[in-house]
Amino acid sequence: MRKFLGAIEAGGTKFVCAIGTDQGEILDRVRFATKTPEQRMAEVVGFFHQHMTQYSISAIGCGSFGPVDPDKSSETYGHITHTPKLAWRNYNIVKTLEDALSLPVAFDTDVNAAVLGEYHWGAGKGLSDLIYLTVGTGIGGGIIVNHQLVHGSAHPEMGHIYVPVDLTKDDFKGVCPSHGNCFEGLASGPALKARWQVNSALDLPNDHKAWDIEADYLSYALVNYIMCFMPKRIILGGGVMKQTHLFEKIRKAVRQKINGYLSQVYCDRLEAIIVPPALADNAGIMGALALANTLTIGSAGPQVA
Repeated sequence: MRKFLGAIEAGGTKFVCAIGTDQGEILDRVRFATKTPEQRMAEVVGFFHQHMTQYSISAIGCGSFGPVDPDKSSETYGHITHTPKLAWRNYNIVKTLEDALSLPVAFDTDVNAAVLGEYHWGAGKGLSDLIYLTVGTGIGGGIIVNHQLVHGSAHPEMGHIYVPVDLTKDDFKGVCPSHGNCFEGLASGPALKARWQVNSALDLPNDHKAWDIEADYLSYALVNYIMCFMPKRIILGGGVMKQTHLFEKIRKAVRQKINGYLSQVYCDRLEAIIVPPALADNAGIMGALALANTLTIGSAGPQVA
C-alpha cells in the first residue's frame, strides 16, 4: 500500500512543495519564489493543508538551502543558520512546519536530499557509495558512503574547499563572500558571470576558454573527493552542468590529474562514474520524499543525521 508523503525543496531562489509517495511518485507540486519566512511559510503550510483533506500524509521531508543544523541533539536542530539570506538566518523551519501541520518533519540539506533522490530512483540506484554535486548559484554536495549519508559535527561544505589556482591563466579573485577564491568562489554560476562579465553562463559559447578553466577547477575538486571517498558514482547537477559539453572535459582532466595513481579499471570507467543526474531537476524534491520516508520505515535506507 502506498504511503503519502510531503516534500519541500527549499532553495535559495525557489521553494518547491510536493505531495508524493514512498515510491517516488509526484502527485502534485507547486513552486514559489523564496521571499521572507513569513510570506513563504504561510504559502507552504497552505499548500499542505489544502492537500491533507485528500491524502493521509505520514510525514514531511525538507531539504533546505543552508547552512543548516541537521543534528537532532543540537539546540538549533532544524534551523537555517548563518545563511547570507539575512531574513532566514537562525530560522527554525522544522518547528514552524511541525507546529503548523502536526506532522513529523525530516530535515537535511538540499544537496543531501538530492543525493538521496538519485540513490533511490536515479543515477545512484543500487550503489553503496556516491556523491551528488550541484554547480549553480552555489556549489554544494551530498555524500553517501556504505549506504549512509555523511554528517560530521555539521553537514559537509563541499563547495568551500580550496583548489589550486594558476595565476598566469586566471587571476580572478573569486566571488565567495567568506573565502574569495574557494571552489565555489571560482566555479559557481555567479563566478562565471563575474569573471567573464556576462548575464548568464549560457551566453558563453561552447568553445570559449571559460569552459576549460571551469573543467580544470571542477576536476581538481573531483579528484580530491575521489581520493577521500572512492565513490562508485559522481553525479553533477545544477545549472552550470546543463552545459553538457563540460562532462568530457572534466573526465579528461580528472584522468590526467589522477596520473595513473588509481587502477586503470577505475580510470577507464570515468564515463560511467562522472555522470549527469538521472532525475534532472527532480532530484531534490524526490529526495525530500525519501527523507520523509525515513520517518516511516525506521532504520531502513540511508541514515539521516
